[in-house]
Amino acid sequence: MNALPRMVLAAVATVTLGAAELHVAPSGPEAAGADGSSVRPFGSLQRAVEAARRVPRGELRRIVVHGGSYYDVSVALTAADSGLVLEANPGEQPVLHGGRRIRGWQPAGNGQFAAALPAIDASGGAGGRSGRASPSDGEVRLLLVNGASRPRARFPATGRLPHESRFDVPWMSSTGGGWQRHPTDEELSTLRYRRGELPPTFDHRLAEVTIYHMWDESVVGLASHEPADGVLRFSNPSGHPPGAFGVREFVVWNTPEGMTRPGQWYHDRVGRRLVYWPLPGEDPNRLEIIAPTQTTILRIEGTRSDPAKSITVRGLTLAATTVPLVAGGFAAARFDGAVSLRNVEGCQFGGLTVRGVAGHGINSLGGVRDVVIEDCEITDCGAGGIYVGGDRITIRNNHVHGVGRSFPSAIGIFRGGRDSLVAHNEVHECTYSAINYGGTGNVIVSNLLYRCMTELHDGAAIYMFAATNCVLRGNVARDVPDTGGYGSSAYYLDERSQHSVVEGNLSVGVARPLHMHMATNNIVRDNVFIVEGDARLTFPRCEQFTLERNLLHATGDIRIENVGAITTWKDNLFFSGTGGFTQVYQTNYQNRRTVEAAPPGTTTDDPLFVDRAGGDFRYRPDSPAARLGLKPVVAAGAGRSRGP
Repeated sequence: MNALPRMVLAAVATVTLGAAELHVAPSGPEAAGADGSSVRPFGSLQRAVEAARRVPRGELRRIVVHGGSYYDVSVALTAADSGLVLEANPGEQPVLHGGRRIRGWQPAGNGQFAAALPAIDASGGAGGRSGRASPSDGEVRLLLVNGASRPRARFPATGRLPHESRFDVPWMSSTGGGWQRHPTDEELSTLRYRRGELPPTFDHRLAEVTIYHMWDESVVGLASHEPADGVLRFSNPSGHPPGAFGVREFVVWNTPEGMTRPGQWYHDRVGRRLVYWPLPGEDPNRLEIIAPTQTTILRIEGTRSDPAKSITVRGLTLAATTVPLVAGGFAAARFDGAVSLRNVEGCQFGGLTVRGVAGHGINSLGGVRDVVIEDCEITDCGAGGIYVGGDRITIRNNHVHGVGRSFPSAIGIFRGGRDSLVAHNEVHECTYSAINYGGTGNVIVSNLLYRCMTELHDGAAIYMFAATNCVLRGNVARDVPDTGGYGSSAYYLDERSQHSVVEGNLSVGVARPLHMHMATNNIVRDNVFIVEGDARLTFPRCEQFTLERNLLHATGDIRIENVGAITTWKDNLFFSGTGGFTQVYQTNYQNRRTVEAAPPGTTTDDPLFVDRAGGDFRYRPDSPAARLGLKPVVAAGAGRSRGP
């Protein structure tokens, strides 16, 4: 008890009958004599953590965070904090911001306002780790206005610009080693565009560029611009060369030319100021405008030999984080989260809200076991939602929506691991896949997934890479568009997936309900797939699949690709509104033979739903589905539980 007086511990102990309870309140500069009591609370969360560490290890320790706004928060918990409970005071809403308020807005012409940026302290942040952005990362990539992120200046205002870079090297699959020839540094750092596509006032020193690929994107800065030749040279390498996969599109961010409507902003790096165009009726000097300074707000990190254990975090809201300027890679996985976990065990996170962050909501970096994340809302994220994987992880009853705002390769729920449960989550408004949780022995059950895959390609409502002995059961996927490229699906087992089961799921409004790729020995049974228009089931480079008791209703034709991958057909009911069935036999990805008929083991009658248009997919008494023993899938069981 070196620094915390004995009288303080005694006072605190009386509050919770032996447990140390410390209070934090956003009362401005910490009052003299603050001791963490409810009467004299600490003014910062970090101060409360330091005081809690002086309580003898093993005793109950609780930090109560009172309602209000906290700024520039960066807190690191370690194994020394094992057993800590960190929670909001009941009935109050504390908001932990990983950024600072920007004040002193002045008119800057054209209805816009500008404010000088304060110097960013790059000394280390969370416990001396990398919680703060480094000096070279002082650029602002997200702006919160009254709690919501506002759109960054974008050129063009809608759509994408074409470019002329090419990279015509075959992709050999992830398992096959990626590119047949590794791209050169020049190919990863140069983009050629059509002269005249960029305005003559374009200043590359301000700009960042998104280069679109097939299932991910690269965000790069610009080292130079050669307008006479139509060449942009990057300050950081792209993840894939521009033009890879035949995709030749890009977008420019953070330039004055991209300021086309109120609500937008950009960081004038040359003038060291922020420029904001207020919405009608807004006065920037009366708004809470926050620029992030932290990549992570709450970091929990032990070591392999001494993990942080049994920490509980409840009821907090976290907002405003930044990200470095790097190509995020698949799923934008190189970025961190507002909550970051490494080497943790037995921790619980309940009732958290994470919103308005440039990176992920909650992220794990390895060594995570027996963690529970439930009843959380993750929204308005530049990258992904819940990125927590490991052994025996439970992700349950969460609401994840509005992810991928800056990095469209981001995913709603991602990572994977072993013997984990992803259940009763609602995930929607995703630019890429809603759930990607491969690994061994994982159960993905009763999730409600809709309006995902709105920008990128080759993903699904549920996408599983290298899934072994996993189960996808009772999920509902609906309204998943096909934006081209390698397409979109409802349920997708990808490379090295084996001995897994896809059963009792519903797909509505997804043209390709099933896509399986380089997967072996899997079972698809008791699912219901409803398609308006033509339907496709695709199994490229797959082997030894079983399809039994599935119902596929399409108003158009039905096409099954690489039908030879399915070794067992039994009691399926397929209905084509046009009567068109095509079976395609393939070798690798090449079509070798087609058969214009329904596959064996398939009944081709109308299932006679009670009310297909109204979403009632129960069967009428005279339905052939009942004769085949098919059970209806009840959509009401999927998604969040909203009551006791």
